[in-house]
Amino acid sequence: MTHRIVLRALLIICFAFGAFAQGNGGSKPVVQTKESQAKMTPQQALQKLKDGNARFIAGTAHDHENYRVQMSATAKGQYPFAAVVSCIDSRVSVEDIFDLNNGDAFDARVAGSIVDADILGSLEYSTEEAGAKLIVVLGHSHCGGVKGACDDLKMGNLTGLLAQIRPAVNNVAKDWKNGEMNSKNDAFVQAVMEENVRLMVQNIRKSSPVIAELEHKGKVVIVGAEYDIETGKVTFFE
Repeated sequence: MTHRIVLRALLIICFAFGAFAQGNGGSKPVVQTKESQAKMTPQQALQKLKDGNARFIAGTAHDHENYRVQMSATAKGQYPFAAVVSCIDSRVSVEDIFDLNNGDAFDARVAGSIVDADILGSLEYSTEEAGAKLIVVLGHSHCGGVKGACDDLKMGNLTGLLAQIRPAVNNVAKDWKNGEMNSKNDAFVQAVMEENVRLMVQNIRKSSPVIAELEHKGKVVIVGAEYDIETGKVTFFE
């Protein structure tokens, strides 16, 4: 009887371990380590985000399901491979749409995915100090912040934030021939969002010598991207 109890306990343990490993991609490391971060190239970091988004779209996400279990593994240190500037929109969760493990990426969230001095400082820490190999400026479809900028909305502290998106509005408006130039025109809002992402990527290179040098040396890649809130797909601007 004792042998049966022991055997049954061993089978339960093996089953539980197998389920845990399967949820994390089998033999893949549970979380990023100093060693795995050091070995990863910027191109590999970008591919990990692409692969994670593909799993998210297909409904086969496996990294994120053990996010809480991984908390103890990252408590003493973090070694993210990416830093993402995304919008505060409640429908855009970087951890979910890229199927990320705990500790995989820094996520700076701000309306309209703008890059100001504070965000730049955060990105400099993420890369130069913490070792992230990839910076992504992530816009999204039907962005409320972009819509506000398109309408030149004035409201408290939001006024100054939306003013940083106005250059994108003005750039798109110069040659616009496809209907109204306001938040009621989805095509205009989409074009402004994409232009804003491109301008924010340029702003990182222009305003941060620290990051520009890392990119020049091939240690970091900076890309723009957009998230479609209807399909879940992320398209990278490369």
